[in-house]
Amino acid sequence: MISRRDFLQVSMAASALVGASGFGNWSRLAAQQALTQDQLLQFDTFGNVSLIHITDIHAQMKPIYFREPSVNIGVGENKGAVPHVTGADFRRLYGIDDGSPYHYALSSGDFTALAEAYGRVGGLDRVATVINSIRADRPDALLLDGGDTWHGSYTCYHTEGQDMVNVMNGLKPDAMTFHWEFTLGSDRVAEIVEGLPFAALGQNIFDAEWDEPAELFPPYKFFERGGVKIAVIGQAFPYMPIANPGWMFPEYSFGIRDENMQAMVDEVRSQGAELVVCLSHNGFDVDKKMASVVTGIDVILSGHTHDALPEPVLVGDTIIVASGSNGKFVSRVDLDVQNGRMMGFRHKLIPIFSDVIEPDAEMASLIDEQRAPFEAELNEVVGQTDSLLYRRGNFNGSWDDVICDALLSERDAEIALSPGVRWGPSLIPGQDITREDIWNVTSMTYGEAYRNEMTGEFLKVVLEDVADNIFNPDPYYQQGGDMVRTGGLGYRIDVTKPQGERISDMTLLKTGEAIDPSRNYIVAGWASVNEGTEGPQIWDVVEAHIKKLGTVTVNQNDSVTVVGA
Repeated sequence: MISRRDFLQVSMAASALVGASGFGNWSRLAAQQALTQDQLLQFDTFGNVSLIHITDIHAQMKPIYFREPSVNIGVGENKGAVPHVTGADFRRLYGIDDGSPYHYALSSGDFTALAEAYGRVGGLDRVATVINSIRADRPDALLLDGGDTWHGSYTCYHTEGQDMVNVMNGLKPDAMTFHWEFTLGSDRVAEIVEGLPFAALGQNIFDAEWDEPAELFPPYKFFERGGVKIAVIGQAFPYMPIANPGWMFPEYSFGIRDENMQAMVDEVRSQGAELVVCLSHNGFDVDKKMASVVTGIDVILSGHTHDALPEPVLVGDTIIVASGSNGKFVSRVDLDVQNGRMMGFRHKLIPIFSDVIEPDAEMASLIDEQRAPFEAELNEVVGQTDSLLYRRGNFNGSWDDVICDALLSERDAEIALSPGVRWGPSLIPGQDITREDIWNVTSMTYGEAYRNEMTGEFLKVVLEDVADNIFNPDPYYQQGGDMVRTGGLGYRIDVTKPQGERISDMTLLKTGEAIDPSRNYIVAGWASVNEGTEGPQIWDVVEAHIKKLGTVTVNQNDSVTVVGA
């Protein structure tokens, strides 16, 4: 493998990020006319192997808006390290000009104005164009899907993932791994996987009863590309039965299983692998730690935490590539592999500007075919927004505020809880809110909106548990996602404190009174992992609320005070 010193020299010389700052300062006219598809796809072909990485699409087949987070706190050794750098600090770190396309694609500042200038992003018909262009240049490029693919939309829910299976088959990936796919239920996952024309990988997917590797999900697959024997090892989301309902897939257990990962790396190396690629859904900080523990991995293609980084991160001799989410980016990585050693690389994170990249006609037709039976329901206008609606952020997002307000109002509750999931497109002020938009931020197979009594003491336990999942200084105890969103409840959090001591000053916002540990509060929420949860579906709750409002206005949310960030 390449030495650290040589690696740094090659990577600095070979970075494919044009001018580091993207494409300069463009108006919408420039985006449509001067910023061209050729510029976005330009790449100086390098070496003998090409990898194409997509991940966390969350069933978004059409162009969308998607705002990156303004807050992404790192703790422990990752405090202040990418991807825990946002906004102006992120732009300074990578030399990105304010107002440039990369500012819009990779940063949250001035999002509404830049969205109006540069337009929507993503769309799998545009992604197909990019992939086809790379394959035209490097016909044997490997296309690898990092998972969270068959989840996250109205049509995906109603077809049990079949719409995305059909479209992804059209892209012709070589392998994928998994997370939210398992919430379709193990029977449905098995039905789909058995018919896939490509590899479904997971070295950490085990049979729960026997604690042996699950036969349906091989740990790795070999490919011959550019005269190089390549092993791709799959790493599914490790915390499935904790973060999602284990009763939906009781046959399987997961975990990081880095000892088994090391065994798999050693095994493929002993079988002649000259390049080892880990297709991961660990989350970025977990991937960094795994790269420091497991030796012999050349490339980790990272997913789950939705991070988009214009340059790979180096840990030891391993490069880690983060390719964003929602079909907003495609990563291309060219590698020079000689005599079983990775000698260098070139990388480009390609933003999918929908107004610039020409849609692939065949893929566009296939997408429309999947959506056709549902068009009337998808396009029904439920209301409008005069606020920017987004989800990302460690503690709140305006879409989550709308969901919490809907739970408080429609379920007659004092406090609302909404999961800190990171998927879901954004809407800019002035847009209609359609039924599809609501489903894009609520669709899941366990969307019942419960209404229960909880003591103040139990509410603190809930907040403390979720906080430790996010802010534990050991990445192996982090499960990704963001803090549970709260409605009607304010609190203070010190991210530097140990488990059980982070949350204080819990307040019932409607009265200003301190939360009483012994008092029962009426709490509404959704996405409980408990089997048998009862209540209306969350998308119906949110739709009813927005219809009553007509126009959604979200005020600044200052209910959480953060210390130690």
